[in-house]
Amino acid sequence: MAVGLAEPGRTLLLHHLTAAGEAAEVARQCRELGADAELLDADLADPDAVRRLAEEAGPVDILVNNASRASNVDLGDLSLAEWQETFTVNVTAPMLLAQALSAGMAARGWGRIVNVTSATVRLGGPSGPSYVASKAALVGLTRSLAHGLGPSGVTVNALSPGAILTEREVELAGGDPHAEILARQAVPRRLVPEDLVAAVRFLVSDGASAMTGQVVEVGAGLVYR
Repeated sequence: MAVGLAEPGRTLLLHHLTAAGEAAEVARQCRELGADAELLDADLADPDAVRRLAEEAGPVDILVNNASRASNVDLGDLSLAEWQETFTVNVTAPMLLAQALSAGMAARGWGRIVNVTSATVRLGGPSGPSYVASKAALVGLTRSLAHGLGPSGVTVNALSPGAILTEREVELAGGDPHAEILARQAVPRRLVPEDLVAAVRFLVSDGASAMTGQVVEVGAGLVYR
């Protein structure tokens, strides 16, 4: 998504946690497309670090809350710490970043916030209850922020990916994590991160100024809203 948003005249601030090499490669690709790109690291499980991240970023016109904490712990084994840590990364961090950065957007009269949620909100799984509940809470946060920030020219929407084949998905679920889900999609092919790019480009564009508080499903027809 970062590479998809890279263009001349745009500066991308790429957040990572202990992945400087991968982030540097993404930054290189962004620069090849004419954008400026800077790396910022922070542990989103630490609210103070999130606040420092926002301060370090400075004025921001587009915020994409894409980082998340996976949780596949079943209810019977779910600890309070697991629940709280998942919510801290998946809900509290996006709220704190939006809180810190939207003030500048509102003052300038233009801004875009995109919160990346999950089709598991509609499906109920296969992730564990703390992950599904946190992503549902992120949808609620999206709608609340959209309502509050709309008069100032800031739109807030949620992007809901389906079964996107990423390295983390393979690590969590094995070599073919989406075999069963694939049969449920209307478009029967593996989805990759590049499938999200066009939707993100639209949501952050001037042409999407009348679209806010919405959840955009990009899952090849896995779910219907």
